[in-house]
Amino acid sequence: MRDHLTLKRLLLSLAGLALLLLGLLGQEYRLFERAWFNVQQWQQAAKGQQVAMLLSNYQVDIEAKVIEGLDDDVSALTYDPDRNSLFTVTNQKPQLIELSLGGELLRRIDLHGFGDAEAVEYISQGLYVITDERQQRLIKVRVDDTTTELHADQAQQFSLGIGLNGNKGFEGLAYDSAGQRLFVAKERDPIRIYEIHGFPQRDPQRPFAVHVVDDQKRDAGLFVRDLSSLQFDERSGHLLALSDESRLVLELNVEGKPISSLSLLRGRNGLTRSVPQGEGIAMDNQGVLYLVSEPNLFYRFKKPEG
Repeated sequence: MRDHLTLKRLLLSLAGLALLLLGLLGQEYRLFERAWFNVQQWQQAAKGQQVAMLLSNYQVDIEAKVIEGLDDDVSALTYDPDRNSLFTVTNQKPQLIELSLGGELLRRIDLHGFGDAEAVEYISQGLYVITDERQQRLIKVRVDDTTTELHADQAQQFSLGIGLNGNKGFEGLAYDSAGQRLFVAKERDPIRIYEIHGFPQRDPQRPFAVHVVDDQKRDAGLFVRDLSSLQFDERSGHLLALSDESRLVLELNVEGKPISSLSLLRGRNGLTRSVPQGEGIAMDNQGVLYLVSEPNLFYRFKKPEG
């Protein structure tokens, strides 16, 4: 009888420990928030409610295409509507890379003095911002058909210096051209999406004044483990946020609330394999999504016609 009671206590202790571990894992990976979000998405679909992008409807069109001709891994992605092409950066041997919409290498531009180049964003015709992750620098550059190299010491720069944390700094950029807002994603510890007004300075005749908005309450509601890239949708005013570790793209409405998602796991959205390490996301004027992942893999997602 005593042995039976001892075994029962042991089993209860193990069950309690298992529940505790599950709770800790759920908190660490934000599983409860993510599960509730999935329920809300299902309810919206059941009621026929529409959201701006409805990311869950996207299907992969080009999957894990190797970007030929590159030795270093790419990071970040942005769409240039004037050139109808994509730009990304490499950070081991820093270069600005132009890609076709099918993932072919078009040209390389050497970067000098950019440190740990981690993100690039199209601002306006020929104008881009590149980030230096470790030093949290934003560097404005101009590119045309003849550009073969760029020097950071010849460019306008802005250093934010908020919560410096090694290589967990600025991972993603997105630009709202109508509101002239630059969104900057801090990777993690903690996750942040800063909203910067006044940089890049588009009119050199005006005084240089920068205002930074930090919405910690909004960012605390993001149930992803990290942020790798951002994309702003001019039509809806919504923001896309890519998480490598959560293998997820979230659509955030104007209040910063997640309203739809695109899973990057095998078996979801037409993927035959999970995206290994999503590093950059971009969207063209037709709403087609492009994604790059280490090691130099290219993806394209489209909504089914009709």
